[in-house]
Amino acid sequence: MSTAAAEHHDHDDHHGPAKGWTRWLYTTNHKDIGTLYLLFALVMFFIGGAMALIIRAELFQPGLQMVDPLFFNSMTTMHALVMIFGVVMPAFVGLANWMIPMMIGGPDMALPRLNNWSFWIMPFAFLLLLSTLFMEGGGPAGGWTLYAPLSLQGGDNLAFVIFAIHFMGISSVMGSINIVATIFNMRAPGMTLMKMPLFVWTWLITAYLLIAVIPVLAGAVTMLLTDRYFGTSFFSAAGGGDPVMFQHIFWFFGHPEVYILILPAFGIISSIIPTFARKPLFGYASMVYATASIAFLSFIVWAHHMFTVGMPLAGEMFFMFATMMISVPTGVKVFNWIATMWRGSMTFETPMLFAIGFLVMFTIGGLSGLMLAITPADIQYHDTYFVVAHFHYVLVPGAIYSIMAATYYWMPKWTGNMYDEKWGKIHFWVSTIFLNVLFFPMHFVGLAGMPRRIPDYSMQFADWNAVATIGAFGFGFSQLIFVYVVLKCMKGGEKATTEVWEGADGLEWTVPSPAPYHTFETPPPIR
Repeated sequence: MSTAAAEHHDHDDHHGPAKGWTRWLYTTNHKDIGTLYLLFALVMFFIGGAMALIIRAELFQPGLQMVDPLFFNSMTTMHALVMIFGVVMPAFVGLANWMIPMMIGGPDMALPRLNNWSFWIMPFAFLLLLSTLFMEGGGPAGGWTLYAPLSLQGGDNLAFVIFAIHFMGISSVMGSINIVATIFNMRAPGMTLMKMPLFVWTWLITAYLLIAVIPVLAGAVTMLLTDRYFGTSFFSAAGGGDPVMFQHIFWFFGHPEVYILILPAFGIISSIIPTFARKPLFGYASMVYATASIAFLSFIVWAHHMFTVGMPLAGEMFFMFATMMISVPTGVKVFNWIATMWRGSMTFETPMLFAIGFLVMFTIGGLSGLMLAITPADIQYHDTYFVVAHFHYVLVPGAIYSIMAATYYWMPKWTGNMYDEKWGKIHFWVSTIFLNVLFFPMHFVGLAGMPRRIPDYSMQFADWNAVATIGAFGFGFSQLIFVYVVLKCMKGGEKATTEVWEGADGLEWTVPSPAPYHTFETPPPIR
């Protein structure tokens, strides 16, 4: 042993491993970092949810009763930024940290120190973002899309919001580089790319999407910053710029982003359904190709968010057909999940309930998305509550349900304890009922013409808005059941066996060949 190595060895013995809070601060262990991401996402989920409840409380009846319009606008803006960058993305990265090394038979992530840094940037980014609420002029009020010239009005909060977005972007890009490096370099011998679990595949593709589009967002917000503080006029018509250019740059990031928010969910559902149907996944290769096709197509459909800006007809036709094409690989996925369940020996534990809830409601969101893809129809629907209903049906039962399904599915592996099945099922049913009471009426008020992002509205929309608000409070408070189940499982309970889901022997990973058995630090079963 060299002198330096011996000194280092003595130093470790002397100090021992980090204890208490320093363990979490300095950790490079993929499981610890995965846990930190998941707990961070859970805290942000309630912060973002509280913002949504402020929005719904204001919309309970017509008129201005709870908050002033500027604060209402900053709530709609912050709710979206917190839910997208603070809840869904960190939760998926947390699941990737926990599961990818174990699924591919690797000892840890490829770049453990980078992994630690990726996480610890996040809390500071969100402190910066939330601090804008306490600044003169209040939080950002330009909508989550930060459209110029609207977002260029108001106080100096814009600089802080942009700084926070840069931080979130740095965190996401570093996390993605780590995931790509891990998947390519740390697979167990014999695990070829086409033997990887689908969760690993979907994350590999998602990581490439993130690396490609986060710099585009960084560019867009930096141009906003220079327009606001340095006298440029990228988006100001008075100086020869074009506000529509901001929309093009933003949505070139924003459309792949919505697939970043859903592709890991597809991987999770592709792990859960085969387990509880007790059958291998139907059409593994087609699932991989469908995921890659969705990722590719996501780059060429961005302007379907912009059918009302006055595009040439040829542009509108291209974006309409390209958008409709995305429904083909998505349809392949839905077909394969249904085919996996077909004539399987299904049981309906909590993860399976969330997976089936995902399947049904995500499909509703997908169909309303197909309606929005049709240019002449979209010109009617654009910026109404119909759009809000569409993307919440994709993101809440899509992304959020899949994160919950994954938590229930893998929590026995993480904690060594079984969660409380009865409360898990209650959580699913209460959430699902209130979710539909909350979002389904938005289709009706949207088709009737109610615009989104407004604190006051016309009398004819009052009834359905009242229903939606009741659903919002019901859905929000039912998430406390989830916290209860998670905390109870972390504290203790019935011990989980090595084969957690009975009868699902060997199918838990949904790979064509059995995964290496050393992945969970348990002795291999005797065959």
